[in-house]
Amino acid sequence: MTLAEQIEQENAFSEDAATKIVRHAGMLSNQLQALRTRMYPPKAQKSLRYFMTNEVSKLTSIPDSTLKLLSNEGRGPVPSRLENNHRAYTLQQINQLRTMFAEQKPSDALRFLPYRQGNEHLQVLAIANFKGGSAKTTTSVHLAQYLALHGYRVLAIDLDPQASLSAMFGFQPEIDVQANETIYAALRYDDERRPMKEIIHRTYFDGIDLIPSNLEVMEYEHETPRILAQRQGSREGMFFERLKLALDEVKDRYDVVILDTPPSLGFLTLGAIHASTGMIVTVHPAMLDVSSMSQFLLMMGDLIQVLGESGAVLKQDFFRYLITRHDPNDQPQSQVVAMLRHLFGDDVILPTAIESTAVEAAGLAKRSLYELEMGQVGRDTHRRARDAMDAVNDAILALIKSSWGRR
Repeated sequence: MTLAEQIEQENAFSEDAATKIVRHAGMLSNQLQALRTRMYPPKAQKSLRYFMTNEVSKLTSIPDSTLKLLSNEGRGPVPSRLENNHRAYTLQQINQLRTMFAEQKPSDALRFLPYRQGNEHLQVLAIANFKGGSAKTTTSVHLAQYLALHGYRVLAIDLDPQASLSAMFGFQPEIDVQANETIYAALRYDDERRPMKEIIHRTYFDGIDLIPSNLEVMEYEHETPRILAQRQGSREGMFFERLKLALDEVKDRYDVVILDTPPSLGFLTLGAIHASTGMIVTVHPAMLDVSSMSQFLLMMGDLIQVLGESGAVLKQDFFRYLITRHDPNDQPQSQVVAMLRHLFGDDVILPTAIESTAVEAAGLAKRSLYELEMGQVGRDTHRRARDAMDAVNDAILALIKSSWGRR
């Protein structure tokens, strides 16, 4: 056989790139579904762990002794008893306790049930950066859950077609999210547009609702340029207003909205920036990541200026940088962090989200640090990671409270 004949025969049996990509995608999707089925049987729902009375006391400011007294007297939600006979509450029961104490002590109701008041606007937080690996989704998940654990009503919106946020809340994009059930359904320009309330899903995490994502959201990036070309000069074509207007439909139901943006500066991200009242730019403290963030900021500045010329008005209460995946013992990282703090001062959130095997272990099981139970990772490792994440989220919550005028 000649060399030419050999090459021709090999080509006859080789796949073209498109066929291989489709085949690999199907293989991987099937494998992920098999893993999901093993972790969560078909009829099972992802669930949240129980909380011990000492945790409940810290979250609600209700003394441990009061919780025990309520339980002994049969008042309030009835806690479960673990094998060691310790009392344990679900998050739903914790929120029932909050409501009960807020009703019993109206003058101190805000301490137990911290819902925003009539003069406090909906907080919409965009978590952004077009550099992949900057921990946008990790930040979004932990912030949403931290706020819910502290009694706030949260809507999490997955704007990323990769749908990592959706997966963390138990929604597999290819299986659980049907056509016209993503944020695209509320933003699209045709007659199939749906009210925002119709695409909101309850999650297993009491206090958090979700608008999930899948590849469908990319339709908005493809459709918007065509609409803009057709409707030049018409307010109807102002894409950057659509997310904000859609959120207005459900704003009375929530205190905080978390927008997990895609790693790009497309129409969805620009809409998120326009809709947001606060913006958190996540940055890994490495020079390549910081260089990428520099380009992100330059592009965002130019685009915001263009949007301003089209009538867009940004009304953000705060704009902050969050250091993520931080190793405090890494000298080059420490130099990058010092540079950012020197350049941007208080705009860099003081606590940092440390890099930890606890976060990685939780992520493998599609859980957060707040969902891990004792013993799933080392106690000290879990505590350090949890303390760092709490500090970050508490700093962001302080910004939210400040924007509401709360002390």
